[in-house]
Amino acid sequence: MTNSTIGLIGLGTMGAMLALNIAEKGFPIAVWNRTTAVTHQFKAEAGALAPMITPTETLAELVAAIKPPRAIILMVPAGEAVDQQIAALRPLMAADDLIIDAGNALFHDTNRRSADAQTLGPHFMGIGVSGGEEGARHGPAIMGGGLRQDWDRVAPVLNAIAAKYQGVPCADFMGPAGAGHFVKAVHNGIEYADMQMIAEVYGVMRDGMGMTAAEISQTLHGWNKGPLQSYLIEISAEVAGATDKHSGKPMLDMILDRAGQKGTGRWTVIEAQHLAATIPAIEAAVMARNLSSRLPERLAGQAVFGAAPQAMAKSTLTLAQLEQAMIAGKILCYAQGFALISAASAAFDWPMPLPEIARVWREGCIIRSSMLNDMATALTEDPARNLMLAPFFAEHLKATHGALRQTIAAGALHGLPLPALASGLAWFDMMRTGRSTANMIQAQRDFFGAHGFERIDGLDDKHGPWSGHGI
Repeated sequence: MTNSTIGLIGLGTMGAMLALNIAEKGFPIAVWNRTTAVTHQFKAEAGALAPMITPTETLAELVAAIKPPRAIILMVPAGEAVDQQIAALRPLMAADDLIIDAGNALFHDTNRRSADAQTLGPHFMGIGVSGGEEGARHGPAIMGGGLRQDWDRVAPVLNAIAAKYQGVPCADFMGPAGAGHFVKAVHNGIEYADMQMIAEVYGVMRDGMGMTAAEISQTLHGWNKGPLQSYLIEISAEVAGATDKHSGKPMLDMILDRAGQKGTGRWTVIEAQHLAATIPAIEAAVMARNLSSRLPERLAGQAVFGAAPQAMAKSTLTLAQLEQAMIAGKILCYAQGFALISAASAAFDWPMPLPEIARVWREGCIIRSSMLNDMATALTEDPARNLMLAPFFAEHLKATHGALRQTIAAGALHGLPLPALASGLAWFDMMRTGRSTANMIQAQRDFFGAHGFERIDGLDDKHGPWSGHGI
């Protein structure tokens, strides 16, 4: 029975698709699900891939079905379920076997599990997998974290199932312990911001410019042929052009404006605060999702203050300006995300390969974009430099930040909320200001708390003439 290359636990949507992908690439796989009927149904519905799949009814049977040293992928919900599964597997596996958590785990949990594995065994890895159901089945982006030798052991399988960009697998080793899951969390944070910015320009077109869903779809399809070419622009064009089969109206007009989330964007924002990294576009996107869920309060606010004017004159803003604003916002968002990864790399002593991260994201994942190839080039030239300062992107920002200003100004004047775009612009303006206003904050802190300050003339006098006035 010991003939499978790898095992997998958890045959939900993502687990099932990943298992089929592995089988299709020529690797025999043993599978187990808590509900035995699901396991057997999975094999029964696998068609031509069924001979590559070994269904098992117990964890002991699963372990026995895999060639040693064994590797088992966990596709179970993040949190306690992962710990329970590891605890159940530990007595059944050898010290040199490997457990791989491929779910959306909090990287702190992955750090803890990696540390436990060093003393309790077996080996443990955390990998970020992006691409949704379609990616899991036909090629996701994969971000690995753990011991390098463990990555190398399973790399033939992971490289085979990963998406390919011009033949190169979108899978790589990110660093020790929770590095892979951290990079995946930042990916999801960028995803939140990118989606929010698209939603914001959709709102400008719908409410400010009075465009129909069909017209918006056509516009987005056009944008997808230029610098904004990406998976998210592509699918946004598709959903804008879709028709509801029940009402005959545009599908978007029938969807309640209350967005869900699974928490990875929130994790990204929380960790950025711990690292003192600035990611305002991502923070704004998480805020917007949180606020979207408070529909009764928003309706109460409209009842008190009235709906904003919204509609703008045709000369106020052009679609070309809106596209340029989106280009600027996208660059700033990605620059913030890579800066966060760089901060984590320094804080945790994880030598994370920024150019390779950009390359992994070029295909398979949700934030795949034509810009990522140029980002990989820029990060190869100087990984320590903020992406917005790289010549290629600096020139783009010089050409587009004016349109971003026009868009945000029009939104403010017409009551169109643009939190992610506006936050990105504020960050850009602070990043290009050599003499900021933080001197006022330092003076305030010294006044009420005698915290002291640095002087521009280098004198050793660290307090102002107000000393003693504080509380």
